[in-house]
Amino acid sequence: MKRLVGLLILVIVTGGLRAQRVLNLDSCRSLAIANNKSLLMAKEKMEKACYDRKAAFTNFLPDFSATGGYMFFSEEISLLDDGQKARLNGLGTHFQQGFVQAATPLIQQIAQASPQLAASMQQAMQGGALSGLTGALNQLGDELTDAFRTDTRNVWVGAVTVAQPLYMGGKIRAYHRIMKTSEALARSQHDTQLQEVIYQTDDAYWTAVSLSYKKKMAESFLALVKRLDSDVEKMIREGVATKADGLTVRVKLNEAEMLLTKVDNGLALSKMLVCQLCGLDLDTPLMLADEGRADWTWEIAEEAPGAQEAVGRALANRPELQSLDLARRIYEDKVRVARSEMLPSLALTGGYMVSNPALLNGFENRFRGMWNVGVMLSVPIFHWNEGVYKVRSARSEARIAGLQRSEAQEKITLQVNQGIFKQTEAKKRLGMSLKNMEKAEENLRYAEKGFKEGVIPVSNVMEAQTAWLSAQSEQIDAQIDMKLARAYLQKAMGTLGAWK
Repeated sequence: MKRLVGLLILVIVTGGLRAQRVLNLDSCRSLAIANNKSLLMAKEKMEKACYDRKAAFTNFLPDFSATGGYMFFSEEISLLDDGQKARLNGLGTHFQQGFVQAATPLIQQIAQASPQLAASMQQAMQGGALSGLTGALNQLGDELTDAFRTDTRNVWVGAVTVAQPLYMGGKIRAYHRIMKTSEALARSQHDTQLQEVIYQTDDAYWTAVSLSYKKKMAESFLALVKRLDSDVEKMIREGVATKADGLTVRVKLNEAEMLLTKVDNGLALSKMLVCQLCGLDLDTPLMLADEGRADWTWEIAEEAPGAQEAVGRALANRPELQSLDLARRIYEDKVRVARSEMLPSLALTGGYMVSNPALLNGFENRFRGMWNVGVMLSVPIFHWNEGVYKVRSARSEARIAGLQRSEAQEKITLQVNQGIFKQTEAKKRLGMSLKNMEKAEENLRYAEKGFKEGVIPVSNVMEAQTAWLSAQSEQIDAQIDMKLARAYLQKAMGTLGAWK
């Protein structure tokens, strides 16, 4: 039982905490910044640009690589044909046959002069000495044949190489600058998106606050109409008012109830939008801090800054202009990259290569290798003006970026002036709405007093109520316009995110 009671208390406390969640403008901004998908993507782009810059810097450093491979061949590469192999294998036999063939005529001539000497020579040729020489030469031929065997059916190769760029026409430096500028561009684009998110959050927040006050206004208006309806019903029973007056008031009562319903729906949707921007569930019970203010007189109408000062701030702070400046610098470096394609490139290379079979000491079935170092120079000669066309194309892109920057500067100047006019207009509207509200409240007070005394008809009271409703709504809208005009001007000047 105690556990059940404790669980119920926990549920009640948790539900109460959930229902009492209060957010002010700064907390809404923080939640929106932390949960906005576009901002998260912009942060990832910043991370990507950082890694791209680091990757570009590695082009200044030596490049080490290792390669290896194995290949099996069905046939062996032979440096000798079959006839050459046969002649080498029978080198002694061929020598003996040739020697005997060459010496036989000589022995026959000697036999005519000295038969005994010829017989001795004939016996020597048929003796073991020549046979031994023949065997030795045959063995030497076999060794030569084996020495010329490549045994390339199983081939293993491996190499470790290093390349250090010495001069690439300025391509590496230009590419590294492009990546550094791209990183700054990603930060600038993130700032642009940040200000857009803050402005959207401010707009949704103040719209919800406006509708919450309009809800209170609609409830007050409904209470006024209900009180008037009750008074008219009493007057009808006393015969002072007609049923037509009662029907007119009932119509007005229905309109007031419908107005309250519309405001309720609008407030619910506006708070759903705030939840969506803040990354909360759409059905999260939400209370905005500025809903609890007693009245709307707390708003201070600020003077708009001078046009020259505001434009100067905008040109110095707007991230869009910074992005276009960075883009122009990127295109200028792209011109250098395109020009480098027409310049010579020089690189220092070195490495160590190993193979099996090895060729350093004949064909050996063992791994042996050797070092190598060299310089590689590449000079482009003629490519049908491809490089010239690329340089001209890159220059056109750079000029386009410069024109876009000039156009954006003109538009930003226009936005700043528009923001100044909006804030000035909002200030005047706020002052007029406060005066109109005072007059509408006084008019309603006189109308209700005159109606009770029977000197003012119902229609005049309803007109006074309608005027009070309009003045109240105008005052709320003026307060919201003042807030949004200030935010718009700050966004136009590029200072909206300066609070973070």
